[in-house]
Amino acid sequence: MWRTRRAAGACEVCRSFLSISCAGRGPFSPPRLHLLSRSIHLPHPPTLRPLRPQLRASSQPFSSLGHLPLRRWKLSPVRLNYQPRRHFWPARLAARLLRLRYLILGSAVGGGYTAKKTFDQWKDMIPDLSDYKWIVPDFVWQLDEYIDLGSSGETAFRATDASESDRQFKKGLLGELIILQQQIQEHEEEARRAAGQYNTGYSQQKRKVTDKEKVEQLQEELLRTQLKYQRILERLEKENKELRKLVLQRDDKGIHHRNLKKSLIDMYSEVLDVLSDYDASYNTQDHLPRVVVVGDQSAGKTSVLEMIAQARIFPRGSGEMMTRSPVKVTLSEGPHHVALFKDSSREFDLTKEEDLAALRREIELRMRKNVKEGYTVSPETISLNVKGPGLQRMVLVDLPGVINTVTAGMAPDTKETIFSISKAYMQNPNAIILCIQDGSVDAERSIVTDLVSQMDPHGKRTIFVLTKVDLAERNVASPSRIQQIIEGKLFPMKALGYFAVVTGKGNSSESIEAIRDYEEEFFQNSKLLKTSMLKAHQVTTRNLSLAVSDCFWKMVRESVEQQADCFKATRFNLETEWKNNYPRLRELDRNELFEKAKNEILDEVISLSQVTPKHWEEILQQMLWERVSTHVIENIYLPAAQTMNSGTFNTTVDIKLKQWTDKQLPTKAVEVAWETLQEEFSRFMTEPKGKEHDDIFDKLKQAVKEESIKRHKWNDFAEDSLRVIQHNALEDRSITDKQQWDAAIYFMEEALRGRLKDTETVLENMVGPDWKKRWVHWMGRTHEQSVHNETKNELERMLKCNEEHPAYLASDEITTVRKNLESRGVEVDPSLIKDTWHQVYRRHFLKTALTHCNLCRRGFYYYQRHFVDSELECNDVVLFWRIQRMLAITANTLRQQLTNTEVRRLEKNVKEVLEDFAEDGDKKVKLLTGKRVQLAEDLKKVREIQEKLDAFIEALHQEK
Repeated sequence: MWRTRRAAGACEVCRSFLSISCAGRGPFSPPRLHLLSRSIHLPHPPTLRPLRPQLRASSQPFSSLGHLPLRRWKLSPVRLNYQPRRHFWPARLAARLLRLRYLILGSAVGGGYTAKKTFDQWKDMIPDLSDYKWIVPDFVWQLDEYIDLGSSGETAFRATDASESDRQFKKGLLGELIILQQQIQEHEEEARRAAGQYNTGYSQQKRKVTDKEKVEQLQEELLRTQLKYQRILERLEKENKELRKLVLQRDDKGIHHRNLKKSLIDMYSEVLDVLSDYDASYNTQDHLPRVVVVGDQSAGKTSVLEMIAQARIFPRGSGEMMTRSPVKVTLSEGPHHVALFKDSSREFDLTKEEDLAALRREIELRMRKNVKEGYTVSPETISLNVKGPGLQRMVLVDLPGVINTVTAGMAPDTKETIFSISKAYMQNPNAIILCIQDGSVDAERSIVTDLVSQMDPHGKRTIFVLTKVDLAERNVASPSRIQQIIEGKLFPMKALGYFAVVTGKGNSSESIEAIRDYEEEFFQNSKLLKTSMLKAHQVTTRNLSLAVSDCFWKMVRESVEQQADCFKATRFNLETEWKNNYPRLRELDRNELFEKAKNEILDEVISLSQVTPKHWEEILQQMLWERVSTHVIENIYLPAAQTMNSGTFNTTVDIKLKQWTDKQLPTKAVEVAWETLQEEFSRFMTEPKGKEHDDIFDKLKQAVKEESIKRHKWNDFAEDSLRVIQHNALEDRSITDKQQWDAAIYFMEEALRGRLKDTETVLENMVGPDWKKRWVHWMGRTHEQSVHNETKNELERMLKCNEEHPAYLASDEITTVRKNLESRGVEVDPSLIKDTWHQVYRRHFLKTALTHCNLCRRGFYYYQRHFVDSELECNDVVLFWRIQRMLAITANTLRQQLTNTEVRRLEKNVKEVLEDFAEDGDKKVKLLTGKRVQLAEDLKKVREIQEKLDAFIEALHQEK
């Protein structure tokens, strides 16, 4: 109780001292705050020691983006005519401390007022940037939310409420009395000296400063303030980047055990990827925004993109064209700084130099692969995703640099091709054109500015970027020329915003961090900023990326819903067309049609195994005889039949059969088997299936058949085993029964009749039509045919005289025939006589052989007795039986190889071909064509685009 009474007495003493002090000094004059300084300057030196209370651990630390919540002090009403007791020393000490407290409180109030007034003056000096808010990043306009000097001044004025401040002060006064007393004694002299020196120096400086120096000083102070805030923002961005990286890493490791939603920029990039496949020409249907980066060759486009992506990801070359096809780069946030292609799962770690080099090589290889032979550039787009902490979300398309002259090694139409590619991307009314201009060369040499001004004459979606400003400032005689370039006064083009950047010192091995440090250092010391030719928000690639990202998302929000409505209308039109043209068919796109055709082809291959063995052997035997019949008759039978006795005939036949078996027969047999398999496979593939047959698969089936046959190779060991079997079959001469004998005769007759028919056809063509055809069909003979006819008649008369004439004419016989013809007025050549004789004798021999074959029908009995005591010899029948038996055994062997091995291998080849075709999109487009396929493809693409756009719009609204 006694402590409470003593504290109350001390408060009463303090109130009395406060009333006396205020009455003696008159009205309180607030102190003045010096420009851009936190020091408070008093008009007179303070008479008391400044009060500097020590901050506690629980107190709020100072931050440039906020202010301490000032306590409101409320003073209790002073009781008049109160006389404190002199011997109460705690009251005296409290009175002195409270007196010092109000001096400090008054200084704070004056400082707040001065700070508010100075801040209002600065705001009046800053130009109105409301029209350019989309260029300046959002956080710059939010600085007032963090650094509110006006609110600080108002808070300081509200602190003059005496009763409230007294109530707040009582809470901590008794605990801090001893500490405050020590601080007062330590800093009393120091405060007096500082106040005296400052007042003296400030008064002298005030007299010397002229109006011009005041303006320059204010500009420097403003620049320093802007740079200070910029550094604060960079520090906060860095801290935010690290925090986001930690959060993303935790989510990436599955600590939260939740499915992360796909980011907005990834969803938007997928829409553009689908559109690029659906609408490769970028016609009016594709009006979704993207940032199109255009510029002259070697103007620094790639360097600007790399600074925005924060990695050296593009191939580089000194003066050589490196960008040969458009590269779509999607920037998004992620826990790790990586890059990956749309059609690949490999991630390139952009923090490692090896992965960076591999990524640059891969981009260069893809560009060269896209460029067709005979061309220099390609319109095909390479899609690349770059993720990393702190990256601005946007989609950029790097185009080949615009050139003025076609140099050696380039295609003649390279310049026109680059112009057409650039125009195709820039004519999109929602595309943001990032026009890159080299600041180190004369502005009059620029080509891209004219092109951009044609595509966007009013500059509603163009951002102009001047690169290599360090070289420009060093080389240009008049710095105002750079200002004219930045302000767009030297070009016919207009732009929404103008930026100046520095992309390094020209060394390709520089890191992104080194380039960024060099850029910031350059602009801090640049005259362009000091002389206000450039504003702080117009420099550095950091500000550029923020402005481009804001403009990109603004354009996306304004246009994406309209594009979604366009695709809804397109979908309705396509669905109506399908219902009218194909009401009973399902909507199968190219991939689904390919799967359906694949199943049909595999079913047809399996049906090969259902062919009966008898059918296989009949086909094989027939085709094999057609292939070898000419050789058997011309090279084996006819030469052997010219011999005079059976021994010589059999010897000749055995020798020729052995030679034929060793060299030609097995190979011919395998070829026949392979052709038979092809024909059967083709028959199953092309055979119409009735009403279920779909002719849309015909081209695909034909291509699969040809490719499978091309890849299929018969087993190499088949010929060796077949050779042994055929040799053993041909050595056998034992005909066991009459049925086999009759079958051999029938086989021989069929073979000889076929040859005789062919021979008569040749003779008829040689000598012309006979008298019957000449009279009935009114046909005539040519002179050459007449000569052949006279020669034929003369040779037939000679054969009639000697029916056992050998196969060749003697020279004297040729002379005799020629003289006989000359006597009738027919001039002939000896070669003509020989050609005619070959056909005449061949017909005569075949007729004789058929007569002999007919006689051998009853010769089986003599064959069993080895033709002993018989003039009939039928060795030719035995020859044809050996040939027939060899054909049957060969056909059986080939059939077993087909059914057991080759059909399965063919089925495997067909599957491989189908798998290869499934991965080759160009093949499917080429083989599955037609209005029905294209309509189904368009429907699928439009539905996919609409679904992705709807999902993106929903996510966009949720983010808002």
